[in-house]
Amino acid sequence: MFRSRRRAIAIALLLILPLILAACSTTGGKKAAQGSTSVAAGHANTQRYTIAMITHAAPGDTFWDIIRHGALAAAAKDNITLKYSSDPDPTKQAALIQDAINSKVAGIAVTDPNPAAICPTIQKAVQAGIPVVMFNAGVNNWQQCGGMSYFGQDESIAGLAAGKRLAQAGAKHVLCVLQATGQVQLEARCAGVAKGLGSEGTMTKVYVNGTDNAAMLSSMTAKLTQDKTIDAVITLGAPVALVAIQSINSAHSTAKLYTFDTNAALIAKIKSGAVQWAVDQQPYLQGYLSVDSLWLYLTNGNIIGGGVTVLTGPAFIDASNVAKVSQYALAGNR
Repeated sequence: MFRSRRRAIAIALLLILPLILAACSTTGGKKAAQGSTSVAAGHANTQRYTIAMITHAAPGDTFWDIIRHGALAAAAKDNITLKYSSDPDPTKQAALIQDAINSKVAGIAVTDPNPAAICPTIQKAVQAGIPVVMFNAGVNNWQQCGGMSYFGQDESIAGLAAGKRLAQAGAKHVLCVLQATGQVQLEARCAGVAKGLGSEGTMTKVYVNGTDNAAMLSSMTAKLTQDKTIDAVITLGAPVALVAIQSINSAHSTAKLYTFDTNAALIAKIKSGAVQWAVDQQPYLQGYLSVDSLWLYLTNGNIIGGGVTVLTGPAFIDASNVAKVSQYALAGNR
């Protein structure tokens, strides 16, 4: 009987010992993790940083609201204070970058639609020790400016893809509508469209005032009234496309409408058939990745992209997938 009791005690000790060791191991792990980078319940408990996002957004352009939604989502997750500012005037945008440098932000996410005016100030930020990522505009010069990463689409590639789809749809005479002058990414889109059309089609450009709907309507209507051979119109922004619908109707044109970029109202027009398709560069992703990549660099020394552009587009939204995308557009994310 005595032996049986000793055997029972020995067995109990064998069963308890692993639990004791496990408890010691867990406690040791927690001590080792103290002071390290961690994320709890989807929200970073790392140091709070301030990041500046500076774009060339024009007032009222809803495309940029989608970018901000992505940036704010990443900022909320990463314990970041996001300071957003914008100006379509490249000189004023450069001044906003300088303001961010002067305020000693921890990082800068910036667009560069006009390298001659903006790149030198980006370089000043880098020289001041501020990490910079670039997105949306500046695909051909982000490395020269000193950006760590670039998030966006190659506008030449996107334009080429759009031009090929136009050619497949039978377009012969395409009107490419540019809502601003001097922006390299807009010119690259139109040039890509012309290349994609090939020898079977032609493309002409018209410049409009993208901040004045009445002026846009007048300019596009006049062009479509003057040239009845235009069978396709491609705009380079969703707000411009919405005005182009009115222009096509006012000019009694039979041209079909296509566009780059989206917003909720534009998605609805694809569903109704007023717009055939849109080239989607996924702006939410651009805003999100720009902020998140800076947080990863500041907290863990990570650099995304391996020295090459991280492409977020082109994707196409048309009748085949618009129903699904519209769910996200209603939330302001597509």
